[in-house]
Amino acid sequence: MAGYWRNEKATQETIRDGWLYTGDLGYMDPDGFLYVLGRAKSLLISNDGEKYSPEGIEENIIANSAYIDQIMLYNNQSPYTVALLVPNREALLRLLKSENLTHQSEAGQRRALQLLQKEIDQYREGGAYSGMFPGKWLPAAVAVLGEPFTEQNRMLNSTLKMVRGKIVEYYKTRLDYLFTPEAKDICNKQNMTILSRMEE
Repeated sequence: MAGYWRNEKATQETIRDGWLYTGDLGYMDPDGFLYVLGRAKSLLISNDGEKYSPEGIEENIIANSAYIDQIMLYNNQSPYTVALLVPNREALLRLLKSENLTHQSEAGQRRALQLLQKEIDQYREGGAYSGMFPGKWLPAAVAVLGEPFTEQNRMLNSTLKMVRGKIVEYYKTRLDYLFTPEAKDICNKQNMTILSRMEE
């Protein structure tokens, strides 16, 4: 394997002892099948040192919810996992309208936020997807975001994968807030303010 064109540093980081280090985590089963579990760079670490890949959880939540467009889990040796969530505005607004509520009313904001929480709670004990993931890997606090992750804002790369470092840096204040007692209630002031600004 020749390596990267005129980039010796990248070649040394990626090709070692004839092996290509892709950054993927996986294992080979007894029958010789390769299973890819996620990316090493996306691993989350709980405060007890347990490492886990968030991507399967994120993909599952998005696939099973009409109200969640994007979600990024975060844990950097903290007591619990938190999430940045981009709601599906159209679906939420449609639901609120069907119930004679608006996103500008407190009742409408609470209804929308409680619905988002309910979607995540489907993975907890008693939910439709209970047992799929350990409870401590699920978000204990959620920040609702007013804009999606896109290539234009550089929060998605060209293969449409989240650029976690960039997202964490940009939303550092929101992430710090998620580790406060107030933030554990999804109907907190920050989330309600974001929902009040949703465009129709």
